Amino acid sequence: MSKRQTIRKAFLIGMFFTFPVTIAWMSPAMPIIYGFGGIIVGATIMFLLHFFIALFFGRAYCGFVCPGGGVSECLMRINDKEVKNSKLRVGKYIVWAFLVIATVGSFIWAGGVSEVDFFAGLEGGWIFLHTPYRYAIYFGVLFGTLVFQLLLGKRSFCQCACWIAPFMIIGTNVSDWLRLPRLRLKANQDSCNGCNLCSKKCPMSLDVKSMVKTSDMKNAECILCGECIDICPKKAISYTFKNEST
Repeated sequence: MSKRQTIRKAFLIGMFFTFPVTIAWMSPAMPIIYGFGGIIVGATIMFLLHFFIALFFGRAYCGFVCPGGGVSECLMRINDKEVKNSKLRVGKYIVWAFLVIATVGSFIWAGGVSEVDFFAGLEGGWIFLHTPYRYAIYFGVLFGTLVFQLLLGKRSFCQCACWIAPFMIIGTNVSDWLRLPRLRLKANQDSCNGCNLCSKKCPMSLDVKSMVKTSDMKNAECILCGECIDICPKKAISYTFKNEST
């Protein structure tokens, strides 16, 4: 394992231990529940922030920072098989659409925004797990992620059910439309020897080898983790920070 991947995975797993706090800002329910009171909560702000971060860094948050990614990273030791059915990835868009529609609807019901409270719902400003009900939510999320991983394969919850990913996917598409410089992968197809190690190592079950062969590294599911970069014996893949046209 490369030094970069060692650091990346250690940081992701470390972020997992912040999950009892950060889950409040990742919850799809919080924006809806507090929206009926006209309150913009931390989760609402964070979801929008993911969109703006993606304008310049794509889905690197998923690969380097996400506490949920830390959970998946740990579970890959149990099942690291590829997710075979890519059609299941549409699931996260369904969850995302429900979240957005329900949140907007809740604010319409409330008559608009009346307050912004980043720490709403957190005991003492930081603690999400302060009632038995919320402990049930927390362990339910962990159990659901475990079930996904066991049944479907590595990072399957991220691929098929994560409601935050579409915010970043939209952000990357908007970035490309505006031709903004952002973090992305680039490939030198002439250097590729077809060993397929990049595809085998990809945590998002992407056919990286085919992407390299066409020199088209753009993929909505790519989390820019750099696994393909570090495993390639020919150094055919690298990071770049440019717009799509250069």
